[in-house]
Amino acid sequence: MTLLSSERSAGRLPASRPPEAEGRVYGWQTPPIQTAPPAVSTAGQEAIDLAARAGLVLDPWQQHVLRVGMGEKPDGSWAAFEVAFNVPRQNGKGGIIEARELWGLFIGGEELILHSAHEFKTAKNAFKRIERLIRQTPDLHKRVKTYRQTVGEEGIELHTGQLLRFIARSKGSGRGFTGHCNVMDEDMILGDNEMDALLPTMAAVEDPQIWYAGSAGIGAPSVQLGRLRRRALAAIELGAPDPSLAYMEWSADPHVDECAADCTAHDDPESDEAVLKSNPGIGHRLTLEKVARERATLSAAGYARERLGVGDYPSDSADTWQVIGEEVWRALADATSRPEDPVAFAIDTTPERSHSAIGVAGLSGAAVHVEVVDHQPGTGWVVDRAVELDGRHSPRCWVVDEGGPAGSLIPELRKAGLLVVSPKARQVAQACGQFYDAVTEQSLVHIDNAPLAAALAGAQQRPLGDAWAWARRGVSVDISPLVAVTLAKWGLETELDDEPGDILNSVW
Repeated sequence: MTLLSSERSAGRLPASRPPEAEGRVYGWQTPPIQTAPPAVSTAGQEAIDLAARAGLVLDPWQQHVLRVGMGEKPDGSWAAFEVAFNVPRQNGKGGIIEARELWGLFIGGEELILHSAHEFKTAKNAFKRIERLIRQTPDLHKRVKTYRQTVGEEGIELHTGQLLRFIARSKGSGRGFTGHCNVMDEDMILGDNEMDALLPTMAAVEDPQIWYAGSAGIGAPSVQLGRLRRRALAAIELGAPDPSLAYMEWSADPHVDECAADCTAHDDPESDEAVLKSNPGIGHRLTLEKVARERATLSAAGYARERLGVGDYPSDSADTWQVIGEEVWRALADATSRPEDPVAFAIDTTPERSHSAIGVAGLSGAAVHVEVVDHQPGTGWVVDRAVELDGRHSPRCWVVDEGGPAGSLIPELRKAGLLVVSPKARQVAQACGQFYDAVTEQSLVHIDNAPLAAALAGAQQRPLGDAWAWARRGVSVDISPLVAVTLAKWGLETELDDEPGDILNSVW
């Protein structure tokens, strides 16, 4: 399985769905967000065929999840240790879980499969569904030693010793069990306590696997789901799969307030296309007509979350201030510092064009002063503000990345008479390295701008040759203030070419 890029980071994926038949419309059968480790084969087809024997005929999208999630390395071991799929409710995620568990019991020979859910009733319902599938399939039913019906002990045990257990999650549930496969249902309610109880059970198992199934994040309870999602988006940003995670998400990417009327980078939340993109079950068990009734009844936020898969994912404190420590950064703050002319300015814009930032760099004594001059929604204000600042300070240059989102502003900036330069690929790496070095060597000063601090708190690195650059995507914060001051500092210190307008392709 090769890496499939997110629509949000590397161009739109095609709306893969079955041909329309008799006027029926289908949702996307492959997800807009997906990453998976390489695989040379898959056991997914065995799971699909076994489920069909038991009367469970899977949709194309459900089959896709199984084929990707059950991908195998050349030695036959799992390509992905963790498999997560994130899809709005009522699309049929239970069928995927059932097919995976049937395979583990009757083909894979997994000695213990632990199926956990946030609520006991959810776990019990899952037990009843798979029990029914097995009982109605004689060649599977005859291999069952017992169906455990005791409350809290529900499970299916085979004569050959394989056991599928169903439990409700708690801080202590799962301790003492050595699971070959853990299935974490309702993963939007899954935190550190539950993971601490369950995940170590797999440490002594050869070639284990863990599956996460659920819908969009609901805020603070979605700790683990948020962590998995960040890993997936980071892998997509880097252009290289996470070596142990297969992640698939069906969701829309709605317009933000700053979007222009003709914006094509985001989805209209009231459109049918947004529904089809986020609901692979359309045409199989959902219809656009039913969804339209939901849209008319639910709140805008509720509809976005429950039907379009637009989640609220908590940040992980361990994921903040990863590149530059907060204490190190705060120690460089000086509210009285001011940059001396001539200064250098830089402009940056977020990939979705929701916000833009203007940064400045100038000498302040023996240190370099960096500051976010302006940070506002959209891009329409940028040129006028730049012209105003240019007239006031006569800077040595303006730094703008032609290949980045702010590149569209360059013709207008030049038409207004501003001297615009853009870094080459190696110079981007130099700019980031020089910024980092200035912080660690305490030769940089700032006034503790809130937008700049917020950007640094969520900033991450991505490889760029033998060096690194700031990662624009795969992070949940607006880093345009950080990119702007990084480029401004480079513009202050770099030797300008005779033709500073020459610009190479962006690498941000």
